[in-house]
Amino acid sequence: MKNTSPRKQYSRRHFLQMGAASSAAMLTSSLLSSCAVDPVTGQHEIVLMSPAEEIAIDRKQAPYQFSADYGPTQDSRLNRYINRVGMEIASRSHRPKMPYSFRAVNAAYINAYAMPGGSIAVTRGILVELNNEAELAALLGHEIGHVNARHAAESSTKGMFANLLLAGATIATSAAGYGSAAGLVQQLGGMSAGALLAHYSRDNEREADALGMEYMTRAGYTPRGMVELMEVLVQNGHRNPNAIELMFATHPISRERLAWAQQAASSTYAQFLSTGAVNRERFMDRTGNLRRIKPAIEAMGKASAALNKKKPQQADQLLARALRIAPNDYTALVMRAKCKLAMKKNGEARALAQAASRVYPQEAQAHLISGISSLTEKQYGPAYTEFSRYDQILPGNPEILFFRGLCQEHMQHRDQAARFYHAYLQKVRRGTNASYAYSRLKTWGYIR
Repeated sequence: MKNTSPRKQYSRRHFLQMGAASSAAMLTSSLLSSCAVDPVTGQHEIVLMSPAEEIAIDRKQAPYQFSADYGPTQDSRLNRYINRVGMEIASRSHRPKMPYSFRAVNAAYINAYAMPGGSIAVTRGILVELNNEAELAALLGHEIGHVNARHAAESSTKGMFANLLLAGATIATSAAGYGSAAGLVQQLGGMSAGALLAHYSRDNEREADALGMEYMTRAGYTPRGMVELMEVLVQNGHRNPNAIELMFATHPISRERLAWAQQAASSTYAQFLSTGAVNRERFMDRTGNLRRIKPAIEAMGKASAALNKKKPQQADQLLARALRIAPNDYTALVMRAKCKLAMKKNGEARALAQAASRVYPQEAQAHLISGISSLTEKQYGPAYTEFSRYDQILPGNPEILFFRGLCQEHMQHRDQAARFYHAYLQKVRRGTNASYAYSRLKTWGYIR
């Protein structure tokens, strides 16, 4: 930003022109990258995202997505194991040179997802449902299939991946209503992965299944892993639909896909049925820490569904149960802090969020919850400190600029508030917060 001082006056036309220039640049870039070759089929396709853009968006957005899912698990041994299995499969794919990385994230709902540049995550919720390494290989192979078939880039062509084109992951909060903690909690979300991920079509899913089975058998796994994975998902869909609803939303599961996996395993890949690896003992060993707290993870999954249905009291009871099993679980602490916010128990929310920060100091979300609870209590200094810490850990979220400006405004630091509001309007030009920031700058004389 060339003009760092907000004392320079700007007109409304100036802000509109900045927005138009940004949109024009994005459109030009998209049109230039619209013709590409499908790495799987070799055919020409029309997409609005080049491979370089896929990687750039991934690098920009993946940290936000992982934080929304309570960060990568702190079990480094488990993450190394998942990454090793994933890299073995990715090296046999059609795009082996993509910058792949694999990890478990702390979220308790049942899902896995791939960012467009190859950053892939599996939740704790799905890991405790799997039974062996072959099933894990099928899950990772499926997500690698999405990356190789460029399904996210294709979805952007249809306008379904627009959230990833935004500058930073925004939190849709209201300046006028920031005191409504329940609204903030709901907007922060319990099952937040859907906010940034494409909703794949059934054709996309079938293609990812086929590629996943191809890649996993190339890596030496039995195709039974894909069949068993489908069985796990179908069974969970019937037994515990709330825990798997996001998986169904982003990855449509059906008995038809299970039937395809069974047919492909017994025909195309039959030669690998008896020779392919299962590796159950190794999987059980590496996931032992998770399986020991499976009841807590299941309780968190149910609480996540309750939060999304605006039932914080029900979620709070489930999370209390989870914390009796796993007292220092970061996800349970943060989720319960959200419940307390929704129940207008701001002091308890802040205490839980601060406890979560001590458990996992490298993860940002607890600082956000602590900041919001302090802001709701009109403790603007502590709120500013928490928002600043969040920005140090996970920089670039424009909403944090707005929150810091709001804190400075209420502390009667008008110049500092104006700088934050001005910086916020460089990134976000629509919505309630943008209108509020613009009106304050205009009222204070920073804008004509």
